[in-house]
Amino acid sequence: MSATTLQDFSDASSEAPDETATAATDQSPPANDAEAPSGDGGSKGGDASLAMQKLMNVLSVVGLGFINPVFRLAMGEDPKKQFADLWRMVCVPILAILIFMAAWSAGASQVKTSLGQIPGPAAVWEQFGALMDDHAATREKERAFYERQDERNAGYIAEGRLDKVKERSFTGKPTYIDQIGTSLQTVFFGFLIATVIAVPLGIFCGLSPTVSAAFNPLIQIFKPVSPLAWLPIVTMVVSAVYVNASDGLPKSFLISAITVTLCSLWPTLINTALGVSSIDKDLLNVSKVLQLKPADKIFKLVVPSSLPLIFTGLRLSLGVGWMVLIAAEMLAQNPGLGKFVWDEFQNGSSVSLARIMVAVLTIGVIGFLLDRIMYTLQAMFTYSDKR
Repeated sequence: MSATTLQDFSDASSEAPDETATAATDQSPPANDAEAPSGDGGSKGGDASLAMQKLMNVLSVVGLGFINPVFRLAMGEDPKKQFADLWRMVCVPILAILIFMAAWSAGASQVKTSLGQIPGPAAVWEQFGALMDDHAATREKERAFYERQDERNAGYIAEGRLDKVKERSFTGKPTYIDQIGTSLQTVFFGFLIATVIAVPLGIFCGLSPTVSAAFNPLIQIFKPVSPLAWLPIVTMVVSAVYVNASDGLPKSFLISAITVTLCSLWPTLINTALGVSSIDKDLLNVSKVLQLKPADKIFKLVVPSSLPLIFTGLRLSLGVGWMVLIAAEMLAQNPGLGKFVWDEFQNGSSVSLARIMVAVLTIGVIGFLLDRIMYTLQAMFTYSDKR
């Protein structure tokens, strides 16, 4: 076959679809108005799918990615895979918790102590409800106290007896919720001090091998020290220095917070130094070529590049601080969860063990939530190979 014949065949084959398309177009019925919204519907469906994807990304960032299979099912994705993910991420953990609760309930009845039988899940839940009722009753007493005080002062003012007007604070016993709030304030205060110390020091250690060599022995010596060893030293120093204690910052609060600081700053310090020392040397060379000022180099290059490891250290430090806090509050008598556990142990009543178990579960749940918060912040401010 000649080149001319091949060219004619190619031309004919390229023209045939045009004729067929033309015929099909001529034979098709004219478009009516009812078909017009189909394009809008597809656009709306695409927008809904995009919005759903954004929502799933947010849920993954905040640690709620186990809900995503439900949305994927709604979007029509592979049901077999989504049900498998639901089973793995939702059903299996729930089943494990139920098995744990059943084993706890069965084993609790077999153990007797000097305070009575080990409480099961039902007894612990009952005491949790009692603590919540006590909190509500105390808040009601506080409200009534301030109402009576305001009425009395208003009467004195109306009579012109201003010398009788007095403002007193409610002196009721701290409730369980109040003690949780005190513990959270203490751990965040100590964690903040630890962060302010550890991050700058870690940056200097990461940038300078000489500084790292100077601080490394001290870090390795003080890192494993128990909070029970730090507490007597901190107590004596605070008592000697902080003589005129105020009601807004009591000594027990300060002692507990400083103990948290001394025990929790090491993970952040070590991870910050590691993150800074792991920065690509080419980036540091670019900063030299651009003649960046030291502050610009640190805040525009060093810190952004080392943020993932810095946040890893912060997560570890917050977890360590929350764990250490309970022991510190027990001995320092700071009115938080640690003191609550110690008071219930000393009380020795029939409900003390159940209330201690309530505190144990509360400590665990709050620790989990604090870690989720730090994980969310890490996902918001850092980038990885997956995002």
